[in-house]
Amino acid sequence: MNIEIVGAGPAGLYLAILLKKLDRGVDVRVLERNAPDATFGFGVVFSEETLGALRDADPETHLEITDTFARWDRIDIRYRGRELSSRGHSFSAIARGRLLEILQQRCRELGVTLEFGVEVEELPEADLVVGADGANSLVRRHRDFGTKVRTEGSKYVWFGTDHVFDAFTFAFRETEHGLFNAHAYPYDERMSTFIVECPETVWRASGLDEMDEQESLTFCEQLFANELRGRELFSNRSLWLDFPKITNQTWHDGNVVLLGDAVHTAHFSIGSGTKLAMDDSIALAAALARRRWDLSAAFVDYELDRAPYVERTQEAASESAAYFGRIASYSHLEPIQFSFNLLTRSGRITHATLGVRDPQFTRALDAWFGGRPVSPPPAFAPFALRGVELPNRFGLVPSGFVAVSEEGRVTPETPVIETWEPSGEHVLLQLGHAGRRGATRPREAGIDLLLADGWPVVAPAPKAYGPFGAVPGRSDEKEVREQFLAAARRAAALGVDVLELDMAHGYLLGSYLSPLTNDEDDRLRFPLSLLEAVRQLWPRVLAVRLSVTDWHPRGNTVDDGIAIARALAEHGCDLIHVEAGQTVHDDRPEYRRGFLTALSDRVRNEARIPTIVGGYLTTLDEANTIVGAGRADLVLLDVPETQIERPIRSSNTVLLGEVGA
Repeated sequence: MNIEIVGAGPAGLYLAILLKKLDRGVDVRVLERNAPDATFGFGVVFSEETLGALRDADPETHLEITDTFARWDRIDIRYRGRELSSRGHSFSAIARGRLLEILQQRCRELGVTLEFGVEVEELPEADLVVGADGANSLVRRHRDFGTKVRTEGSKYVWFGTDHVFDAFTFAFRETEHGLFNAHAYPYDERMSTFIVECPETVWRASGLDEMDEQESLTFCEQLFANELRGRELFSNRSLWLDFPKITNQTWHDGNVVLLGDAVHTAHFSIGSGTKLAMDDSIALAAALARRRWDLSAAFVDYELDRAPYVERTQEAASESAAYFGRIASYSHLEPIQFSFNLLTRSGRITHATLGVRDPQFTRALDAWFGGRPVSPPPAFAPFALRGVELPNRFGLVPSGFVAVSEEGRVTPETPVIETWEPSGEHVLLQLGHAGRRGATRPREAGIDLLLADGWPVVAPAPKAYGPFGAVPGRSDEKEVREQFLAAARRAAALGVDVLELDMAHGYLLGSYLSPLTNDEDDRLRFPLSLLEAVRQLWPRVLAVRLSVTDWHPRGNTVDDGIAIARALAEHGCDLIHVEAGQTVHDDRPEYRRGFLTALSDRVRNEARIPTIVGGYLTTLDEANTIVGAGRADLVLLDVPETQIERPIRSSNTVLLGEVGA
C-alpha cells in the first residue's frame, strides 16, 4: 500500500504515525510546502477528552505532548472594570511549533518519509491520497466534494505575547468606535496566545483596514495594555482575517480522502480545530484497520463516524462565532450575568454542568438573581411585569389559540373568546385570528387540510396558505380591530394576567408582517395600530407572539424580526413570545431541541424587551440556563401533563408531578 499525505500539520502527521503503526509495511510519505519549523499561529489547546483519545491511539506521542503542557482550570472574564473567574474547566495547551516537532520526530522513528518545501500542484499518484492541507486545500480543489465555504464571526488577528496568563482570559475593551474582545491563554512557561476580535464595522471605523501589520499590532498592544501588563505582542504573519466555515457534502472521492481543516473548520472561539483534526486521523486509521484496507468501505465508516460529531461541533462553533459578532448587544448585562451568558454561549456548558465544575460561581449567580445570599436557581426566581407577579419563570400557562370570532377559528374545535374560561391562575391568553389558515379540519386529521363546508377566510392579500388552500378575501380591518378589542375586554373581566396577540405562524396578524404574504410597503401599519388600540384598554401585561424569522429566502430574516420586535415594544408591547416559521407552507424549518433559544436571546438583548421562549425545552436545567444567561425572562417547558398536573409550591421550590406527591 502506497500512501501520500498532502499537508504536514497535526492531522497529516498524526495520521502518518497511526498508519505506520497499523502496518509497518505500508509506504507513507508526507508532502509539505513549508519548512519543517514553519508554523502559523502560536498555541494549541487540548481538552481532557482529546488527551484521552491521543493516549489510547499512540501513548508515546501522548507522553511527549503532555510533558510540555501548560495547564489551567480557570476562565477569567474581564468586563466593565471587573474580573470574574470560573474554575473547573481543565484545559491544556502546547506551542504549535513544539507539537509539530514532536509529531515529526515520531514520524521519523516509525519510518515515515517527510518532504518539506514541496509545492504540490497535481494530486500524487498513490493507492491512497489524503488531503490534510488545511482550509485552502489543494487536494480538495482537484476533486468534487460538494464544498461550501462561507465566512462567519468577526474580524480577528492572532498574536503571541511574552506575558504568561495564568488562566484562559476573555477581555473586553470599549472604544469610541465599538467593542473589542481578546481571547488569551498560556501555552508554555514563556508565551501566551493573544487573539483580538471585533465586528467588521468596528474594525473599519477604527481605521484598522488601512493599517499595516506593525501598525495594527501597536494598536492592539495599546488597547489591551492593562491585560498585557506592559509586555509586547508578537506577530507571525498576524493579519486581520475572516474565519471560513468549511463544509463538504462528502469527505472522499475514489481513493482520495480529506481530514482536518481541509474537510471542516470550527470557529476558533471554541478551541476545537486541532482536536477535530487529530480525532479525524484516529477515526480514519481505525476504519482502515477495521476494513482491512478496503478503502471504499473504510471511507464510508470514517465519514459515518465523524460527520455527526463534526456537525454538532460546527453548530456550537457557529453559535459562539455569532455571539462574539454581536457581543456589544450584551453590554447592558451585569457582569455576573454577562459572564454566565459568555460561558454558556455554545450550549456545551449549562447551569447544572457549571454547578458541578464551579458551584461557587453558580451560587453567586443564583444569589444575584434571587436577591438573597442563598437563593434558588434562576428559573425559580419570581418575575414581575406591569403589576403582574409570577412565582417562577416557567409557571405561566398558555391557553392555546383562542379565536376572537367564529370566523377567526383555525378548526371547528378552536375555542372562541366568547365562551372561553381560564383553567387556573397565571394564564397566558393567546388571542388570534386564523386568517388564511382558518376553516381547516381538526389537527389530528392533518395540518391545514380544508373543511369540505368551511367558512370564508381572510388575509391582507389573496394568497392561499398552501397549494390546496382557499384563496382568502380581503380582511375587514375595522371589524377585526373591534373583535380583538371586545376579546380584550372579556379577558379583563375574566381576570387574565397576560394577554397575547398572535402575530406568528401565518395567522391573520402574522400575515400582515411578512413580504411573503403582504404586498404593502408598510407591513407594520395594521398590526401596530391594533396593538396600540388594545394597549389603551388593557392595563396588565400585553404580549405578542411573533415569528421572528420566516425561514424562507424571500421572507423576514432574523434582523427583520428584531426590528419588528423593537417597533412592537415602542408601541406598547411588554413581552415577546418568540416563535419562527410557518408563515408559508413551504418554509425551510430548522427544528431541533431548543431551536428558539438563540432567537429569543437576540430579541431580548437587541430589541431590549422581555421574552418568553419554548421550543422543545424539557428540563429545569435548560430553564435555569436560559433565564440565568439573560436569553429569556420566561420559559415554556414541554413536559408531560402528568408531571405538571399538581404543582406544590414552597418559598423556594416547585416540585413537579410524582416527585411533589
